[in-house]
Amino acid sequence: MRNIIVLLCFFTYSFSLSQIGAFNSELLQKKVFNKTVKLPYLQKTSYYGYITPESSPDEIKDGKSYYYIYLWVPIALPEIGIRMVSPIPKKMKPSSKDFFSDTYSANSEERNRYFDTWISFEKAENIFSKDQINESISWKQIGYNDDSSELPSQPSGKRYNSLLRVISDLNDPLEALTVGLYRIGFTSYKNGEVTGGFLAEIGSTLKIPGVMLVDNLDNLK
Repeated sequence: MRNIIVLLCFFTYSFSLSQIGAFNSELLQKKVFNKTVKLPYLQKTSYYGYITPESSPDEIKDGKSYYYIYLWVPIALPEIGIRMVSPIPKKMKPSSKDFFSDTYSANSEERNRYFDTWISFEKAENIFSKDQINESISWKQIGYNDDSSELPSQPSGKRYNSLLRVISDLNDPLEALTVGLYRIGFTSYKNGEVTGGFLAEIGSTLKIPGVMLVDNLDNLK
């Protein structure tokens, strides 16, 4: 009974920390009354961003504007989760451990503009140390998501926010979550401008030493 009470308190505390709900892992689980309960990721890292109408996309593919957030992973991971909501809930703001863009700082009070999020998670091929990071990197997509029922609705009332979980495939080196460079790609499902505020979060089943989320590869070096 004591374990159950502690677990319920932990879930209540985790949920209260975020207006977008607990960020639970697929692999981290606990049996409670013969029912399997998913547990929150051991580490959650947040990135607050804002895309202005004047912003230039990092890439244009199939007529859509794509933007990227980069992550260096110094250890092998069993699982990683990525989620994104837009707009940023009005009462949420970065903590001292979170990351944010300059455009977010300049527009932190504007919470009305938003976009229909679409996210992908990609791994850089043949990059095993930060010294190898350059401008001519080949990327392999290892997962993507459009809409998730686990996240709150957007102001339109539609559940157009995105969540993706990637479990390491040790049988495929290109799919395994090994040491290396990764990026979150995001755009809108519909053609058109990606404009407004967004919150991106990375969840991991292990602590990532020195974790950083940046929109410029030079900042990782």
